[in-house]
Amino acid sequence: MNPLPPSPRDALVELIEQGALPAEQIPAALQLTRLHPSLTDWRHFIDKLLLWLGSLAITFALLFFIAYNWTDLGRFAKFALVQAFMVLGIAAYWRWHRDALIGKVALLVTCIGLGVLLALYGQTYQTGADPWQLFFNWALLMLPWALIARFPAIWILWLALINLSGVLYYRTFDGLWGFMLWSDIGLYWLLLAINMPALIVWELLSKKLSWLDEAWAVRLIAVGCGIPATWLALHNIFDNAETLWPMLAWLVFSAGLFFYYRKINVDVFMLAGGCLSAIVVIVAFFANFLSSGIDEAGIFLLLALLIIGLTSVAAMWLRSVQREQQV
Repeated sequence: MNPLPPSPRDALVELIEQGALPAEQIPAALQLTRLHPSLTDWRHFIDKLLLWLGSLAITFALLFFIAYNWTDLGRFAKFALVQAFMVLGIAAYWRWHRDALIGKVALLVTCIGLGVLLALYGQTYQTGADPWQLFFNWALLMLPWALIARFPAIWILWLALINLSGVLYYRTFDGLWGFMLWSDIGLYWLLLAINMPALIVWELLSKKLSWLDEAWAVRLIAVGCGIPATWLALHNIFDNAETLWPMLAWLVFSAGLFFYYRKINVDVFMLAGGCLSAIVVIVAFFANFLSSGIDEAGIFLLLALLIIGLTSVAAMWLRSVQREQQV
């Protein structure tokens, strides 16, 4: 693994700290290294921001317009509005599909419009379907568009729909496929079973497909894995579970996360998330262990000291990892 070259900002900060750069020359150095965004950079950023905000505003405006005028609009008018919106979105993608952003954003809002159409259909004809079916069918129908677009935001929306449909299915039937999975922690197992393979597949495919190489997307999926894994460990601690499988699952997840994002693909954000999960579990373990032998004031004092110590060690370690990548 090759270390990352130091960024211009870090190199400039190091020169300033070493006194190699006089104070009166710092503004000129900032201008030469272009650390401050130029007018062109600001225009590019504002252009993208307005595109995203405008597209989402139009999408939600359609939803709120139909909801507000529900009694005044006939069923055919409602369907015509949503379908016309989707046709315009597909036409925009067809027109600008080669663009890196405009066409893909158009297809993303079309995918959201598909959900509005499915909700409208279910509400108009009172199909009686369970809520989980709406989100599952939404994800199923938008899958071809996700494959065509090759846009991480659409895949994140698809994965979010799968998560939501799984949660709603579990709560509707009090389990999965007719039986409970480890009582009330079955939902955490289900979320981990959905998101963990997604994280692994995303990381593997991102090495071959450049459009998947988006840090924000893979980090969001990792958060979707870390939260249920941490809850499994907390359940094992506080509920005195007879089986150690939840804690073992958290240990395997944490070990895999620290190994991969420390040795193979260094990512300080992922390591920071792993440290946060470890701090939560360690503090929870000591809180449960000390709850029967010390008064509440003493427990709070010891836990506060423990949190300060753990966060300090984690911060120093993360800082050393970051510096190591810049050497």
